[in-house]
Order: sequence, then structure tokens, then C-alpha cells
Amino acid sequence: MRFSVYQESHIGGRKVNQDRMGYSFTRDALLLLLADGMGGHIQGEMAATIALQTINTVFRQNAAPTIRQPERFFEESFLDAHREILHYRVSHNLPETPRTTIVACLIQHGHAYWAHCGDSRLYWLRNGQILARTRDHSRIETLIAQGKVKPSERDTHPDRNKLFNCLGAPNLPIVEMSRRSSLQAGDIMLLCSDGLWSVLPDHVLAQSLQSNTIVRAIPELLASATGIAGKHSDNVTALAMMWDGSNASADEATITTNTLPVGEVTTTILAMPEDAAAEPDAFDEAEIERAIAEIRGAIQKTTRITSKD
Repeated sequence: MRFSVYQESHIGGRKVNQDRMGYSFTRDALLLLLADGMGGHIQGEMAATIALQTINTVFRQNAAPTIRQPERFFEESFLDAHREILHYRVSHNLPETPRTTIVACLIQHGHAYWAHCGDSRLYWLRNGQILARTRDHSRIETLIAQGKVKPSERDTHPDRNKLFNCLGAPNLPIVEMSRRSSLQAGDIMLLCSDGLWSVLPDHVLAQSLQSNTIVRAIPELLASATGIAGKHSDNVTALAMMWDGSNASADEATITTNTLPVGEVTTTILAMPEDAAAEPDAFDEAEIERAIAEIRGAIQKTTRITSKD
């Protein structure tokens, strides 16, 4: 594989940065992750950290050197992360469970797969055009899809910040997954928190990423978002990957994995401590199957509701 990758995060006007991002790769598989700890609940930054560490651990254990079943990987790793966050609450005797959004992208054999819970987004861009974007798991997006609210009300509607899906909630997360998508040289995958996309419109993101390398575009976009939002700025985080960048534009962010030994994993995400990863009440296989079946049922239900009204 050959790709360029760049990530950056700003604390904005908040006291704590609850966003987390990172990536891991083997010789033939690349995993991009971004989580946004939910500020309305305690220790959102811990939920985001646990989510990245857990999903990355599952990737490291199963990418040999690729993931055999990407959909299964997303379902199991997201569920594992959700369970670890619940366990963190119990082990630390917290009054409530920390919560986080999550968006992940897996790239292997020239194809991309992605999944998300919440309103952290993924954009797939080609030649300045947005080919696909994740659908926010928010009350406002549901109302817009049902035709009950106009798209122009996204920034002003009183329910714009209400999410119905995340990791760490009492209910199991709904893991929404994409279909397999074929990448072309120059394609960009952008993962970002709402601190970026809620301030800068989609066309601005696309134009900037077309006009500049990701190494230049991401810092400029983050600076622009925090500048516009001012002292009320949320945490602003972005992780961008350009697939098979041309030799002419190769820079310090370009990575070639062909020389990596089979079994070796390179990552920017710190591993979970062994005692934190241990779980005496871990789900058995039957429980995992039941949980995944429930998640799939929830996805089908929300899809029917959205398309029917």
C-alpha cells in the first residue's frame, strides 16, 4: 500500500480536549479511527480513549495482514469498545457511564469500508467532489430525513445537538456500516469531529482538500474553524488519508508499507494496559451473537423508519 496520512486536533474554547484520533497499519491493511467524547456526560475523553484503544487492539489481533470479514470486525470491535466503557464506569464507581461517538475506516486491497456511531463524520472525496458522507445519528438528521424539518434548520433547530446513538449508552450501539468502496489514486478519506463540520460547510472542506495537500489543508481547516467559532469553539479534530498519492506530491506524510514484515503493525494509538483490558464478565460467543443480531435489527428498524416517513 501507498498513502499519505495526516492528523491534528485543537482544544478550541473548551477546558479539556475530549477528541481522540489515530491510525494503524499492517503491510496490507490500514485502520483510521476518530472519537469525540460527549461533553454532556462525565469523562468523555476516557470513553473516546477506551474506544480507540479497544478497536485498535482488535485490529492488531486480527489483521494478519488483512481483516477477513470487515463487517464482522466493525460489529465486534465497536461492541467490545462499548462493553469496555461500561466496565470502566463500574470499576471506577462513576455515577454515570462516559460516552463517545466513533467513526472508523478500514482500507485493504484497494477498497474502503467504514462504520460509525454518532455524529463524527467520514467524507470520501475525489477530485473535489464528495462521493459519500456518513449520516449523523442525531435527532435533527432523523427529522430532516422524515421531511419534518428543512435542511436549512440544521444549525438553529433546538434538537441539533441530540444524538440517539453512541458508545457507552444504556442501549447497545447501532453500528452503521458502508458497502465496500473501490478507491482510486488521489481519493481522500476525511474523518472529523463535529467541531469541524458544524462550522465549515461541506463544499469548503472539499475545496480545501482539492487545492492543497492534506498536510497543508488540515491545519488550515482547523485554524479556520476555531477562528470562526472563537471562544465558543468545540474541540476540532481531523484525520485525513490520501490513497496512492502521486510521486510528484510525495511528502513527509507519505507511507509505503510494502517492506513491512508480515505480522508487524505500526500504530499511533497507545495500547490498553493489560489490567484495563481484562474483563471478568466478558461476553461469551452466544452473547456476542445475540448482541450483534440486536444491533443489525436496530439498523434495519431505523432505516425503515427513515425511508417510510
